[in-house]
Amino acid sequence: MLSAVRARPLPVRVLRQLAAVNILDLATRLAAQAFLAALPMLIAVASFCPPALRQELRRSLRSLFGSGAAEAAQLDRVYAGGPQALHSWGAVSVLVALLSATAFSRALQRLCERCWHLPSSGMRILLWRWALWLLVWLTALFFQGLLHDGFGAGPWLGVVLQIVVAVLMWWWTQHLLLAGRVPWRPLLPGALLTGGGAVAFSQLAALWLPLALRRSVERYGPLGSVFTLLSWLILFFTIVALGIALGQVLAQEKPVRRLLRTTWQQPSDDVTPTPR
Repeated sequence: MLSAVRARPLPVRVLRQLAAVNILDLATRLAAQAFLAALPMLIAVASFCPPALRQELRRSLRSLFGSGAAEAAQLDRVYAGGPQALHSWGAVSVLVALLSATAFSRALQRLCERCWHLPSSGMRILLWRWALWLLVWLTALFFQGLLHDGFGAGPWLGVVLQIVVAVLMWWWTQHLLLAGRVPWRPLLPGALLTGGGAVAFSQLAALWLPLALRRSVERYGPLGSVFTLLSWLILFFTIVALGIALGQVLAQEKPVRRLLRTTWQQPSDDVTPTPR
């Protein structure tokens, strides 16, 4: 039975995987969690950062949303915080924001588990992993501006560095949130697809996002920027979900397994959608 399942053509296996994972549903959930939980956490943390780190965060946000646009500068002020934010955010508020942000890492964990068709791990196993992932994600976000400029060497080196860091980040993310149930090597195809796709999308989005923000603000007022940012997040996490889901399929291909020098195999690819 298993050999018959793996004998299916690759396009058929890809379609079955996409149907089982439900890409758009997962991407929408991740975008909502990022907007409602991760971004408030970013505001809270940035409010208490030293000025140098706060400036570096502004630089990183400009690299994501496009530099030189007035709308991007407004987003810098909103998400980077300022001295007045120190009076509006207390220690309890920051703690609540950090705890609520684990909802985003939990949603990302569910994405990884659904793509690899694994059951949920226990709370005690994953709790510290959610916190660790948030810490590493925040650290990486603070240095996106430096990566974007290639540490002063230029944008071409910056793109290469961003791809390398993104691939390593998504490789480690899968292994961490799957609680080590899948070895490192089979996770590499998904990391390459996700990291490369995320960087390519960010480069293109930096060109059209400032214009989209300007038009949405002119048409709908401040609420328009919310619609545009949510659309950006949904598209971004669609690429993430596609990369991890397709990486799982490619990791089962014999040529890829030979290239990775791994003997690990998923028990069965004959999957059906599982509601979460």
